[in-house]
Amino acid sequence: MAWKNHPFAARLRYALNGITHALRAEHSVKFQAGALLAVIAGLSVLRPRPVWWALALLASALVLAAELMNTALEELADQVNPEQHPRIRLVKDCAAGAVLVAVLGALAVAVAFLVQLLRH
Repeated sequence: MAWKNHPFAARLRYALNGITHALRAEHSVKFQAGALLAVIAGLSVLRPRPVWWALALLASALVLAAELMNTALEELADQVNPEQHPRIRLVKDCAAGAVLVAVLGALAVAVAFLVQLLRH
């Protein structure tokens, strides 16, 4: 059976396997998952309007998604060429840069939320 034609349950299992692997193997993913839990806890205490929940959870999800893509790319690059190579280093640096951009976006949401909170 072709990879893309697997049943939904199998594709979901593959995705959960990837998330589980990243949580076990990558410190950055563990940190970001912990940050997501802290965001949820903070939102639960502060009880903001639903739009802030949506923005914060979307921003957190984007950071975790970027971390997972970075992890996947690094795993693939290391499998293809385990030796140090300047082009592969550049690819890894760009993937890390994507995570940084996502984190900065999440921080912008946090700052906007705090500014709004302090004004009321």
